[in-house]
Amino acid sequence: MYRLLKTYLRPYWKQITFIVALLLVQAIANLYLPNLNADIINNGVSKGDVAHIMSVGGFMLGVTLLLGVAAIIAVYWSSKTAMAFGRDVRGALFRKVQTFSQQEVNLFGAPSLITRNTNDVQQVQMVLFFMLNMMILAPITAVGGIIMALREDVPLSGVLVFILPFMAVVIGSLMVRALPLFKAMQVKIDRVNKVMREKLSGIRVIRAFVRTDYETERFDAANRDLTATALKVNRLLAIMMPALTVILNLSMVAIMWFGGIRIDSGGMQIGNLTAFLTYVIQILFSVMMATVMFVMVPRAAVSADRIQEVLDTVPSVNDPAAPISTGAAKGFLEFKNVEFRYPGAEDPVLRDISFTANPGEITAVIGSTGSGKSTLINLIPRLYDVTSGSVTVDGVDIRDLDRDDLWHRIGFIPQRAFLFSGTVASNLRYGDRDATDEELWHALDVAQAKKFVSEMPEGLEAPIAQGGTNVSGGQRQRLAIARALVKMPEVYVFDDSFSALDFKTDSMLRAALRKEITHATTLIVAQRVSTIMHADRIIVLDLGRIVGVGTHAELLETCPTYGEIVYSQLTEEEVA
Repeated sequence: MYRLLKTYLRPYWKQITFIVALLLVQAIANLYLPNLNADIINNGVSKGDVAHIMSVGGFMLGVTLLLGVAAIIAVYWSSKTAMAFGRDVRGALFRKVQTFSQQEVNLFGAPSLITRNTNDVQQVQMVLFFMLNMMILAPITAVGGIIMALREDVPLSGVLVFILPFMAVVIGSLMVRALPLFKAMQVKIDRVNKVMREKLSGIRVIRAFVRTDYETERFDAANRDLTATALKVNRLLAIMMPALTVILNLSMVAIMWFGGIRIDSGGMQIGNLTAFLTYVIQILFSVMMATVMFVMVPRAAVSADRIQEVLDTVPSVNDPAAPISTGAAKGFLEFKNVEFRYPGAEDPVLRDISFTANPGEITAVIGSTGSGKSTLINLIPRLYDVTSGSVTVDGVDIRDLDRDDLWHRIGFIPQRAFLFSGTVASNLRYGDRDATDEELWHALDVAQAKKFVSEMPEGLEAPIAQGGTNVSGGQRQRLAIARALVKMPEVYVFDDSFSALDFKTDSMLRAALRKEITHATTLIVAQRVSTIMHADRIIVLDLGRIVGVGTHAELLETCPTYGEIVYSQLTEEEVA
């Protein structure tokens, strides 16, 4: 936690210095008031001096007013600093996650990354707020109170020698048991988020297979597990405050007892005993305030470690130190002896992959499920980096290109089309924020989406729900294709992007695309033979290897794997 606070509090050292100064004013005022109270009792009340009482009392009111103003300002700036810290850490986490490749995202998991950027940051932020108030004020008040108590009466201060170590033992023993539970709680919060996320994402599948009761039981199990751990923690903490209160009250009894003896023997005045009691209460309340921090700090420390773990992660895919420029972008794409294996896997998913895709041509990739088609496509925008070999664009290894430059060249339409909450226009302008309405309508026309968008009452301003859940799967795919067309890149990558379309729409869309993107390199991954049979070049994958390259007619004669795929989908008359 120290590293996190040190890094992200550095811009706010002036505010923190100001807060510390205000807290010092509060501490000094708190320590000064009991002396004034003792003076009133000893020199005012005992002597019947009303003028002295009014004079010192008025001064006490002034000090109390100063104390209140300082406390309000300190809390305001503490809140502002803590909120700014939380904002900066969340921003840093978000920016860091944006640099992650798919490998790091899979390593942490989306639910855990969300928890780390919300709940974990909130835990540290809360502790920081209390630290800027309690953690600074408590030790100053405690040390000052001990000094002032010794000034009032040294023999009576011996009571503190027994009280403070006893309180430390109680707090320490409870914290040792609570710390592992705090660590477990954050992991279990991740699990609850994961189950909830799966429930929301897979709601249609759950209902289709009548698994609502099963998912409810699954969530209840995760929820009960988290609840049980939270109850264990809270039971431990519930013991702490009553125990400290008992110690505080017994301390007051002991001080009153021994103080009465001291007053009876003439070794102490009543005003001094009153001041001494106030100092002891300040000391013990400071310890109790620190105890509240001890309750919060372990959990915040766990959260800070989880945040730091993300911030310290070095992405497996990085921009080069000295990016190379290819000059005028043309879109020549080439795979050279590419091999790829997932982290920790014994065998590669892809091996000996070599082919070229040229501008103005359609290159298709087909193969059975698990042959490595989507993995191959994911190497182009560097969602993963190749294990060996290279992928080049216009003759330059994509690892030597700045990733922003690479992504500007590629229009990627993923297998699962995703739309953002907003409007049709805002989603299409992800491709080009400066695109005109005419350009958007043209892209929709090519993508065979113009008809259903124009039928929407708001047209381009029609609302789109998060994920595009308020439109059908085929409409979502066509809008995703239109978004890529608005971008007008040099390389189009279609990762099974026609699967939700009927055959007529698929045929019309491919015909329109062939006329529209004659300048660009087009790479299509598909399961349906009808989608890719007219491609200029078809690459057949089987178990991560290329087993055939050629046109549809050539592969029917030379590639048995391709023949099996074709005849499993088409009749002999359709093939002919």
